[in-house]
Amino acid sequence: MRMKKLTPILYVTTIEPSLEFWVDGLRFKKTMEVPAGDKLGFVGLERDGLEIMLQTHGSMKEDLSLPTTSQQSSAMLYIEVDDLEPLRNLAKSAEIVVPERTTFYGMREIAFREPGGQVVVFAIKAEK
Repeated sequence: MRMKKLTPILYVTTIEPSLEFWVDGLRFKKTMEVPAGDKLGFVGLERDGLEIMLQTHGSMKEDLSLPTTSQQSSAMLYIEVDDLEPLRNLAKSAEIVVPERTTFYGMREIAFREPGGQVVVFAIKAEK
């Protein structure tokens, strides 16, 4: 068996605040959206062959009839990039939870909590 693609679905309370982080800040494009009343219940986002989906807790409960016990993420996204500089302006729309650092395993990283509550770490190989 060959796995071809992984698409994380992040559950959030509301989608709209997260769009500033993902669309405006990181330049993902909306590829699909599903309304839920006067707000969004689900969106698909894509950039450079990466895909991520955002779905509200309420939409997920209606869609899959699964219980939602937490409004916070139980996972973290780790994204290797080729440049950290463009990410610095994300501090306007997301809390920095780990300031830029160089790790013992040779990566420079910065971590944000995006408005939906997800922790997203961006990393680049540290220069020697």
